[in-house]
Amino acid sequence: MAQISLRSIWKSYGTGAKAVAVLHGIDADIADGEFVVIVGPSGCGKSTLLRIVAGLEECNSGEVLLDGVVINTLEPAKRNMAMVFQNYALYPHMSVFDNMAYGLKIAGLTKEEIASRVESVAVILDLSTLLQRKPRELSGGQRQRVAMGRAIVRKPQVFLFDEPLSNLDAKLRVQTRLEIQKLHRQVGTTSLFVTHDQAEAMTLAQRIVVMNAGSIEQIGTPEEVYMRPATVFVARFMGSPPMNILTQAPGVAPSTLLGVRPEDWVIDAAGWPMQVDVVELLGAERIVYGQLRNQSYGELITVRLPASVTPPTLGEILHISVPMEKVHYFDAETGCRLKGESTRCSPFSLGVG
Repeated sequence: MAQISLRSIWKSYGTGAKAVAVLHGIDADIADGEFVVIVGPSGCGKSTLLRIVAGLEECNSGEVLLDGVVINTLEPAKRNMAMVFQNYALYPHMSVFDNMAYGLKIAGLTKEEIASRVESVAVILDLSTLLQRKPRELSGGQRQRVAMGRAIVRKPQVFLFDEPLSNLDAKLRVQTRLEIQKLHRQVGTTSLFVTHDQAEAMTLAQRIVVMNAGSIEQIGTPEEVYMRPATVFVARFMGSPPMNILTQAPGVAPSTLLGVRPEDWVIDAAGWPMQVDVVELLGAERIVYGQLRNQSYGELITVRLPASVTPPTLGEILHISVPMEKVHYFDAETGCRLKGESTRCSPFSLGVG
């Protein structure tokens, strides 16, 4: 196992006036045995950051430390990290056993040690009956388990996952997430997992690193990131449907944005009027889309209601309110969460309010 520290990581492509910066001074610490998920939209720099940790790319400046030792100049093979890719990267002509054993053969382990490691990992990943099959004879979920098994048998200090579930269908993604959680409990290896899927981040992570445009917006537990988002970006990115951000809410200062999670609205005859535009039935709940109406004021919002509530009809005026303890306030200029009576906050002040 190992502790990873990232110190002021900067990365750009190109030189001079044509240089494009993709990472802007990344600082983070991953504790020994911790499972950390890096989440953000496509193009935010999360995979680039993972590849820098792996040694597959170089940073322009900054340091990557493993147990306090700078490893910037170490080749990938000498970093004792194992990476699981989105496209599995299995050898199609090799059996499952040989795919998992290949790295161990290159490392010079004995046949007995290789067989022992592969068979023990196959039990953990439920691959024991598939060891003689070729990748083409496996489902997508099975191939991904083989890719993870190939990483596990190496007994690395760090696991690196680069969007490993993106090629799976919805049902397999849920199943594989459970398997990854179980795997981490059993093995306990320090892990960095990159994804653009906020649901994966919330369900897998012990801590989440939320990235946007090459910078870190917030680092925290899933509960902290969801319940106390540090910025408007985090508030809207983490959660489905995303948080409502009201720019002209009645009674709110012009320099303040008001945030409300869809599930925090309640039906209230004395509340704000909302005109219903669309109603989606999602089994145990309904998602209602509409506009707040207050004199000349109107703003699109989303409300999540339990299926036990009588569904509103299109065009109906629904009155809603929100408990004050459920309201989030953000600075309109910086997008940062407001703290106390403050009207501004530093973009680098990423703690919870």
